[in-house]
Amino acid sequence: MNTKRIFTVGITGASGAVYGVRFVNTLLRAGHRVHLIISQAGWQVFYHELEEDTSDRNACLERLFETDKDLHIHSLQDFSAPIASGSYQNDGMIIIPCSMGTLAKISQGISSNLLERTADVMLKERRPLIIVPRETPLHSIHLGNMKTIGDMGGTIVPAMPGFYHMPKTMDDLINFVVGKVLDQLDVDHDLFTRWGE
Repeated sequence: MNTKRIFTVGITGASGAVYGVRFVNTLLRAGHRVHLIISQAGWQVFYHELEEDTSDRNACLERLFETDKDLHIHSLQDFSAPIASGSYQNDGMIIIPCSMGTLAKISQGISSNLLERTADVMLKERRPLIIVPRETPLHSIHLGNMKTIGDMGGTIVPAMPGFYHMPKTMDDLINFVVGKVLDQLDVDHDLFTRWGE
């Protein structure tokens, strides 16, 4: 499916911010509109894992994302954003990576910020919600929260790269996970070689 679509992406404080950055830029390069929400802990991960200077957040966003494309960035408390309403035509929300704290709040219907509210909207409107958890090991509460979201219609795509495509670089591993999420949204890509190709 190559027509222009609208997606919301949340990046939380779980390890693996690079997945979120790669995912957003892939959507933008494909010509889609992206609404982006970054949690406070997500900004901390940009600093620690991506070695980004986050003191000037606008400059950081310009370095990490293709801001010249159809990218709309929202603050966590901007409940007036269009994505907070079920009447807004949103083709899906992806939280990549998703922390266990965010996962827990979504599974319990808690909407204390725009990221959680938009996830709640996706579930109530029966629209795609894809959670990409990045945590290990997992205890039974984590697993129960994932099951709850799955039972409500959400999709869990753990950040678990495959190796059958014979990855040679870190980029190959990142692209595999990002590509698997794009597959769930029927977004065309060539990020990895599929089994049998």
